[in-house]
Amino acid sequence: MKSILSQTLLSNSVQAFSRSLRLMTWNSFLALIPLALSFWLFRFQKNRDLLWWVGLLVFIAFLPNAPYVLTDIIHLIDIIRDGYSIWIITLVIIPQYLIFIFIGFGSYVLSIVNLGYYLHRNKLGKFTLIVEFTIHALSAIGIYLGRFKRFNSWDFVTQPQILAQTTIEDLADKKPLLVIFVTFIVLFVLYWLMKQVVLSIIFRLRYKRTLQAQMAEKQESVLL
Repeated sequence: MKSILSQTLLSNSVQAFSRSLRLMTWNSFLALIPLALSFWLFRFQKNRDLLWWVGLLVFIAFLPNAPYVLTDIIHLIDIIRDGYSIWIITLVIIPQYLIFIFIGFGSYVLSIVNLGYYLHRNKLGKFTLIVEFTIHALSAIGIYLGRFKRFNSWDFVTQPQILAQTTIEDLADKKPLLVIFVTFIVLFVLYWLMKQVVLSIIFRLRYKRTLQAQMAEKQESVLL
């Protein structure tokens, strides 16, 4: 009897885990695209040539995919409603979605942090806050268009006129505008909180490297 129950629990756990795995894998891949581009654009590439500007446009187009994972919480609610046991929900489904959301939104935060680094490096740090607000606003619009209008990032190229017309019409409507505004507030608050964590980790790693370098220099001076 215990063996049958264990097999049933294991089977249900695997089913619950694999149910959203394909969706999570695809959305995580889309979220990692702007992160990869942010390292190339803002950390490694020094010349603002034509390829850089094209990469920047692609970065802006794909960036909303990173925080978009926050809206996938609706799939979590649907899975919970399907009657899985509390153990499967607690130990399998919720951790799976937490990791998924962390990857997506973490990519969003790191992407903007890299952009901020680029602005400071080019003596444009005073515009960081304005740029962050602009990015949050554009991402909020992108999330709305993706979730409710089912547009994709590549629709900027495949159907730009329809995308532009839909965006203008929705921005003139109160209900879509309210949804976009609430999304903007959520992005701003969560970004600010997670940014503090990311920056503290970065500063701690830099401090550790500095201490290691100083220790290495002292050891060399003693040997000499």
